[in-house]
Amino acid sequence: MPALSIILFFVYAWGFGLGAGLLARESEDFLERNLMRIGIGLGAMLSFGLLLNLLKIPLDWRIFLSVSILLILIGVWREFRKGGFSLNPKGFSVNIFSLLMLILFFASFYMYSKGAFAYPYLEDDDSWSHAMGAKYVAIEKTVFAGVGNPMHYLDPYPPLYDMLMGILHQANNSVFWTLKFFNALIVSLSIIFFYFFAKEFTASSKKAMFASFALFAVPAYLSHFIWAIALTMPLFFASFYCIEKIKHDGKWWMIAAIVVAAAVTSSPTHSAYFGMFLLIYLIGRTFAERKFLMYEFIAGFCGLLLSSALWWIPMIRAYGFKGLVKAFLGSNPSVVGIAGTGDRVYSLSDFIFAQKANMINNPIGIGIILSILAVIGAAFMLFRRQDMFRKENCRNFVVLLWLVFAFYAVNAARFPVKLSPFRAWILLAVPVSLLSGEAISLIENFAKGVFRSISKSNAVINASSLLVIGVLFYGIIVTSFLPKYAVNTALWPPGGFWTSNEELQGYMWFKENILSGKKVFTFSNNALILGLDKFICHWCDDVRSYQRSGFSNTAEKDYEWLKKGQYSYIIIDGQAARKFGSNETNRKVQGFIGSEKFRPVFSNSGFIIFEIM
Repeated sequence: MPALSIILFFVYAWGFGLGAGLLARESEDFLERNLMRIGIGLGAMLSFGLLLNLLKIPLDWRIFLSVSILLILIGVWREFRKGGFSLNPKGFSVNIFSLLMLILFFASFYMYSKGAFAYPYLEDDDSWSHAMGAKYVAIEKTVFAGVGNPMHYLDPYPPLYDMLMGILHQANNSVFWTLKFFNALIVSLSIIFFYFFAKEFTASSKKAMFASFALFAVPAYLSHFIWAIALTMPLFFASFYCIEKIKHDGKWWMIAAIVVAAAVTSSPTHSAYFGMFLLIYLIGRTFAERKFLMYEFIAGFCGLLLSSALWWIPMIRAYGFKGLVKAFLGSNPSVVGIAGTGDRVYSLSDFIFAQKANMINNPIGIGIILSILAVIGAAFMLFRRQDMFRKENCRNFVVLLWLVFAFYAVNAARFPVKLSPFRAWILLAVPVSLLSGEAISLIENFAKGVFRSISKSNAVINASSLLVIGVLFYGIIVTSFLPKYAVNTALWPPGGFWTSNEELQGYMWFKENILSGKKVFTFSNNALILGLDKFICHWCDDVRSYQRSGFSNTAEKDYEWLKKGQYSYIIIDGQAARKFGSNETNRKVQGFIGSEKFRPVFSNSGFIIFEIM
């Protein structure tokens, strides 16, 4: 079943990407064309899902598969109409830098998946909530839950992460595995999408590979933490790739709009940051090139319009604008001063020294070698500032604007205008990586010039320049990647809501010894039941009502209600004791023990599970 979900993910993404590619002229490079179909298709699939949801059509995996296959057949038919598929070997040539990028992808996926599966629980608090949202989508086949819904990451919250995970979960029996595996996968895929964006952005495969290595290594760029931002960043790079392709074919604005629509409906903070990065990009390029970028602006505007029509306007109608803002910001909201849970004032050492002990949701730090390289790249661009306003170099101006904006965003905790500063480290990693790629290329060219003055042998010159690059890469690995690897393969905590280690151990026994899909009742935390692959209808009114009122009932009344609901087990844990009090909890447990209708199957000081006879 997991294998089926993996195959379906790539069929969905590649099929929708191929369909979107019918609207414009795709890359002639075989690897680029097909890998970017995955990134573009991911955005197109999710925008299509929002459309289905708005039309009240079920978000069923069979619909997405059928549409994907239909789009693939249309693509095949179009190729045959053109005269059949070309088997020209030039069309299958592979750039060496693209192969190196793929190595980075597989190394990244190994690191993230190893870390994700290093412990038998979901980490922190967000992942348990996403498990409930994904399960809701998988069963109810909608991302609308209604005003007052009990799912934190569904409406009015941008729902694409839980939508994707819910659709993928429909083809397997484990939401636990789905979240861990596909989160690690989409985070790793962002390296591929960044490489091809950087290749278009810099007009250099070599610089793109250098920049991708920097992004791969920098600690500040994404961990395997399960949250919606893990989806925003792949869509971020896929969107900018599409916008960059407009310079080759104006029709790319249509594809870009579809992917942009998904990017601005993926997470509250980073959808907003994406919009700011896009605006800076458009203004910077317009100013540098001294011309209005009509198709690029149309792509951004239409993407925002499409996102609004499919999600934001329905949410405003349901919640009102004030209600929408309050849902994201809580009471006393301020849309210009949004703080984050990990915000603090950073020192210089926080930037240049990467630590092996770090935050798990958004690690901080760049590393000393990458920091120096970014400064060299920025200094070179400023030194050659007159070249920024030539069309071929205008993107240098954009990178510097991104750097200034992201650096402010990271350090905004001390200022009144801010948007979750600690989460902005992910964004700072983008211009830092692009600048580092530029610096590595400069150093390589400088080294070649030095060695050329010493030796006329091309073999010696090339070998020497490779040695210089190898030394730089080694320095980046030691000062940036090794701390990142340590953080991402460490044992992460299971959340702040647990009452004891015994309670956690009880749930780990529960995970391994109770069959997946079994109906299990609890009076405390439904997320643990759903996140460990058992079932309770968290969103059902009768369940939520009984959880509030049923704790004081007798064992006989509980038995009648549970049998009617076809439950197999009931759990009483430390969180129930915290919620209802230790005396009431002990009375409840003793009532079950004294009844012949409940049989204890496992217990410790923080957890007891009864089989319902």
